[in-house]
Amino acid sequence: MNVVILAAGLGSRLGTGAPKALTRLRDGRTILRQQLDILASRVLTARVHVVVGFRAQDVVAAEPSVVAVPNPRFATTNTARSLAIGLDACPPGDVLWLNGDVVCDPGVVDRLLAERGTAIAVDTAAVGEEEVKYDLDAEGWVRRLSKQVAPALGEAVGVNLVAAGDRDVLRRRLEQVADGDYFERAVELAIDLDALRVRPVDVSDLFAVEVDFPEDLARADAALAATLVER
Repeated sequence: MNVVILAAGLGSRLGTGAPKALTRLRDGRTILRQQLDILASRVLTARVHVVVGFRAQDVVAAEPSVVAVPNPRFATTNTARSLAIGLDACPPGDVLWLNGDVVCDPGVVDRLLAERGTAIAVDTAAVGEEEVKYDLDAEGWVRRLSKQVAPALGEAVGVNLVAAGDRDVLRRRLEQVADGDYFERAVELAIDLDALRVRPVDVSDLFAVEVDFPEDLARADAALAATLVER
């Protein structure tokens, strides 16, 4: 199992001036460290590949054990290009990939790792205007995946798995989308043009917060605190 974390963006909406992956949580960890703590006990991989761009040296200094994979055009490209770069850096095999701003319950990763095919973690409890949304075909596979899906069944939370046998298809479609596209556009193309089957993995009973704004950070901190109390 390979792991890619997409952490190249500027994160300007959060307003910290630092890479979002290095945003400090209330428990003292960064978002990236929270992700690495989850992965350390669950994924059998030698190294975690982190796609870096904005203030890449800060990410490397904070987590020197990861493999830093640069996206030299981070300022003018989006997650589709970063994922392509991350996939190219990984040896053969399945790839678990996470957005670098996701704070989540460890169970989210557990459920993705239990899948034997390409899958995305989804939350059916909320459908935010700015979030990536999805719907399903008649057989229960993901049909559409974008911010424009309406009506939507829920949101994709930013934790995903591509099976080894589907990597070439996804990689080819990542090459074909525009620089400004999110990786979800490539997934949609692979679904439409290559009959890629993507399973939705429901994690609605667990917390998964993509930290775009200060209020998201507050929700992530609250969710982590509540989890500690429950345990």
